[in-house]
Amino acid sequence: MPAVDFDLALIAAPFRMQPGLRRLPDDARHLTALATGSPLHEEKRAVVQAGRSRLAVPGFDPTAALEAIALQAQREGITVPTGVPFELALEEDFAVLDGDSGTLPWLSVCVPSHWVPEAKLGLDFLAVHAPVADGALLRGASRQLVQLATSGEHWERHVWTISPSARHDQHPGRHARAPWPDPTDAQRFGDACYLRAERQTFFPVGQGTRQAVFTIRVMLAPLSAVIDSCEAASRLHASLSSMSEAVLAYKGLAPARDPLLRWLEVRR
Repeated sequence: MPAVDFDLALIAAPFRMQPGLRRLPDDARHLTALATGSPLHEEKRAVVQAGRSRLAVPGFDPTAALEAIALQAQREGITVPTGVPFELALEEDFAVLDGDSGTLPWLSVCVPSHWVPEAKLGLDFLAVHAPVADGALLRGASRQLVQLATSGEHWERHVWTISPSARHDQHPGRHARAPWPDPTDAQRFGDACYLRAERQTFFPVGQGTRQAVFTIRVMLAPLSAVIDSCEAASRLHASLSSMSEAVLAYKGLAPARDPLLRWLEVRR
């Protein structure tokens, strides 16, 4: 499994929940070609074949958004073969954010991180982020964030966590949470964990709409392959040790923090 395309400087120390939107140039890349036969491809293929990949509120026409995704892929030199769903040609999952209503009227999410796309369909930005722990700043800025994301410009943010699972699809209705390793052996514990990072971007749908395509690229790599320096270990240690109990519970990290901190101690 390759290392994630994720800058460890994005791990905030001390940790804090924040929007973290960064403006991108108009010619920025948003998409990643999906390797046929890769673990991610096979997981996405299972969801697509089950007919569970695309969701839309009644009456919403996703044609403009689908055309925007196809055009963005073309601009980036990514070929989507005829007859192949874009879900199986691109690593990213997708949603449409409507600037007029502030809602998500359309989703194509195959590999969610312990959330249920069916439950988010049609909700506004504030409701979507209601469960986020220590998320007052994020929720308080919800209106401004929707306006920015659907302004016709390009944006990027990143989120991360630690997981005991190498599976990309963590839909709670399809897969039970993977158990954490035995916490009594910190070395084996850390070596069995994975960094799970997401690059999330927004780009405009256009065609006279106030809509943006929201992309989610899930990336996984063994934690031991990512934390390969004293600096990296120190940064992750500082971030984990500063998480509130609410954030640890939200991320499912409460039983993992202490053994992870012990694992990191010998690497600092």
